[in-house]
This record gives sequence, structure tokens and C-alpha cells, in this order.
Amino acid sequence: MSQPDLSLSLQFADPRHKAVLPRHKVMRWMRAALELPGEMTVRIVDAEEGRTLNREYRQKDYATNVLTFDYTHEPVVAADLVICAEVVEREAREMGVDLTAHYAHMLVHGTLHAQGYDHEEDDEAECMEARETEILLALGFPDPYKK
Repeated sequence: MSQPDLSLSLQFADPRHKAVLPRHKVMRWMRAALELPGEMTVRIVDAEEGRTLNREYRQKDYATNVLTFDYTHEPVVAADLVICAEVVEREAREMGVDLTAHYAHMLVHGTLHAQGYDHEEDDEAECMEARETEILLALGFPDPYKK
């Protein structure tokens, strides 16, 4: 099965992990999670910008790993993903996982959110986690939920 087309804008407000996120890899990881063509922006930010956006849009006063702003689900998935470099780095270190693998997970996670996947309810979380695991294993990464 061929992967959907993806128009990607990749922005580095925080350039610390730019070498870990070459455009071709980001495209590959996101396309693996896309079910329809996509027009997406990925913005890598510092903790200050991440916290500001999370506070403004989710009323949560802390920087989180990934924020997804989804605009349309079909016929084209249109969304912005905001990923906080400091949070992703800290989580990878705390979980003892490779930084690249954790970024791939965050990009797959955000891309699924952009298509309407959610994890607020237990059954939704199980479905989303299973899909993330399936995609990441197919990309050669370990199961992000295996303890």
C-alpha cells in the first residue's frame, strides 16, 4: 500500500535537536501514520513557547511534549504539531529511550491526533496506543508502551 501524500513545513524555533529530525525522516514517520493526504506543519519549540501555547489553548500551565491543532480530517488532514524539545529530551532520558525513537513516537502520536484519534477514554486510549505501536514497530522502533 502506498503512503498518502504529505505537504510538510518543518520549523525549528528551538534548533537543539535539528540533527535528530532531518526532513526525510520526519516525513517518513508522519506518512506512516497518515490515512489520507496531509498538509501539516511541525514546529519544534522551547519550553517557554510550549508552556504559553498549552496554557492558551488547553488551560494547562506547563509545557507538554506535543500539541496538535487539527483543522480538517478529510479529504485532506490539515494540522499543526507543536513539539517541545526540552520536554521530549527530558522524557526520553527519564524513560531510558532513544531520543530519535521518542521523537518518532511524538510525531506519530500527533499525526494520529490530527486525524481524530484520542485517548481521553480507556477504549480510545487502547485503540490509539495499539495503532501507535503498530506504526512504530513497522518503522523499526520499539513498542513505546512496553515497560
